[in-house]
This record gives sequence, structure tokens and C-alpha cells, in this order.
Amino acid sequence: MPKPLFHKTIVWSGGIDGAVELIDQTLLPGRLEVRACRTIEEIWEAIRTLRVRGAPAIGIAAAMGVVLGVRGAASHDVFFEKLERACTYLGGSRPTAVNLFWALDRMRRVAEASRTLPLPELKQRLLAEAQAIRDEDAATCRAMGKVGESLIFEGATVLTHCNAGSLATAEYGTALAPLYTAHAQGRRFRVYADETRPLLQGARLTAWELSEAGIDVTVICDSMAGHLMQAGKVDLVLTGADRIARNGDTANKIGTYSLAVLCQAHQVPFYVVAPRSTFDLTIADGRSIPIEMRPDREIRHIFGHVCVPERAACYNPAFDVTPAGLIAGIVTDRGLIEPVNEQKIRRIFSN
Repeated sequence: MPKPLFHKTIVWSGGIDGAVELIDQTLLPGRLEVRACRTIEEIWEAIRTLRVRGAPAIGIAAAMGVVLGVRGAASHDVFFEKLERACTYLGGSRPTAVNLFWALDRMRRVAEASRTLPLPELKQRLLAEAQAIRDEDAATCRAMGKVGESLIFEGATVLTHCNAGSLATAEYGTALAPLYTAHAQGRRFRVYADETRPLLQGARLTAWELSEAGIDVTVICDSMAGHLMQAGKVDLVLTGADRIARNGDTANKIGTYSLAVLCQAHQVPFYVVAPRSTFDLTIADGRSIPIEMRPDREIRHIFGHVCVPERAACYNPAFDVTPAGLIAGIVTDRGLIEPVNEQKIRRIFSN
């Protein structure tokens, strides 16, 4: 497993009057700083501005944000009013990652099932559920690592996009979990990390955490991936996911679809690694997945420097959708979905 961070990506610190502590990912790799969030507004801001990011970590943050939103309630009626306001408010922070809505729905269900408890116990019950979501995600990531580690053979070269590691989850990651597991077993391999424009999550975050763990990692510009495949220097691609439709169409960071097309052209297997909470079985296919649009300034500026002329427009979708037909397999905490189709996906959920 990876060299542990001095502080986990996101945790609840203290009792019901405590705070959500999270690594501020906007400061990496230059500075490792833990940010304490004590209000629901601070959690919304942290999710929206990508201080915390990655579908599983967003879900954890949202669950803990609900606790912050209801803990001041003085009666049961006020508690449930605040609960609905909190879920609606946090649900508006980012629209694509289904883990966000999965976590909010889970917190709602737990609150409804615990309605008869005294108010202090009801608040404690929600806090315990938020902490359980975090702990379950950590266990799920370890399970995905075990399922996917056989893909990482001795001497393999793996390409990954964006950041789907420890920083995107409770611990260990989704797409990076098989790498960490293989590394712990002594396997030697190399990782190419796409820089992932416009916010450079691959260069800033993936390269940081892999190098911290002692894994051989090289950063490339996004446009270099095809060249590497053409030269025979990529054995497989691993990415995470933010939402997976029931037919296997997968939304992930913008640029993922391009990688999948390049993989098909060069006979390189393209794998997605995601927990079952990332699947949205209410959506038939990728055409129904909402795509978040981000501000122009993320393209127009790089670390405070203007790099696009003022009169030029910018187009900034945060995600794209990779059709199931381009995906060799989906690594889940319950096994490998291969080939990727609705029947195989439903089988994972029936276990």
C-alpha cells in the first residue's frame, strides 16, 4: 500500500461539534495543508472549487457536510427542514459525480429511519453514518486494488489520466489502487501521468502522490499519449470514473474519451476502476449523464498568468463520456466486469 500521507484526505475530527478536515488540493504540490471546515458553506465551497475532488471524496465531503448543516437544529421539525435544505444545497455544488447524490440520499434514508430517536442521538446517528461512508470507501478502494492488481504485470507501463488516487478517495484510490497493491507486492512498473488540462490534476496530484509512494512516474502533456502508444510504450490505460450508466458508458475527466479512442486505434486495453457507488442504474446510457461546465478562467489563466487573449472565447466542460464499447473492463470492489454491458453490470449488483 502507498506510503501514508501525514493526514488522510478527508476525516471528521472531534465529536458532533467537531470539523471536517481535508487536504486542500488546490495548493498541491507546492504546499500540503489541511483545511478545517466547520460550516456547510465551507464544504460547498471546498467541493465547488476543487479543494476536495474525486467522486468518492466528494461523496464523503457531502455526507459530512450534511452533519454540519443539521447539528444546530433545536427540534426534530427544524432538523428535518435543515436536512432537506442541506441536501439540496450540497447537491448543487457539482452535477456530474453520482457519488455526491448517492451519499446525500443515504444520509436522508438514515435520518428517516432514525426519526424516533431523541434529537442528540439523531445527530450522532448521522455523524456515525458519514464516518461509515468514509471507512467503507477506504475498504472498497483496497478491494479494487486486489481485484485490479493482476492487470499490472512485471515491467508494465501504465498510463493514467487526471487523479484517481488517495487524494480522490478516503484512501488508496480507484484507478491507482491496483498500482499501489502491485507496488506493495514488489512488482516493478512505470506510470505515465497525463498532466490533465486545464487544472493539471495529473501533474499536480497524481505525480505527487505516486512519487511520494516511491512509484516510478513520468508526467506527459495530454497531447503526447497517442505518440507513446504509437511507439509501443503503453501497455494499458487505467482511469477512474465519476458516473457510469447501466450500459457501461462512463463519464470521467475531460480527455478520457480521447484516450479510449487512441487505445482502440493502437490495440491498448482501456480499463476503468470504480466502486459500485459510481454506477447510476437509473441512467440507460451516457447521453443522460449531465456534464458540468466550469468557468472560463480555468482555461484563460494558468497559476495567475493570462494565457488566452481576452477576445477569444473558452469552452470548458469538466467531463466527457466514453462509450462502453471502448472499455476493455471495469474493475469494481466486487470483481472485474468484462466485457462491459448491462447484463454483466447487473450481475455485480446482484452478488
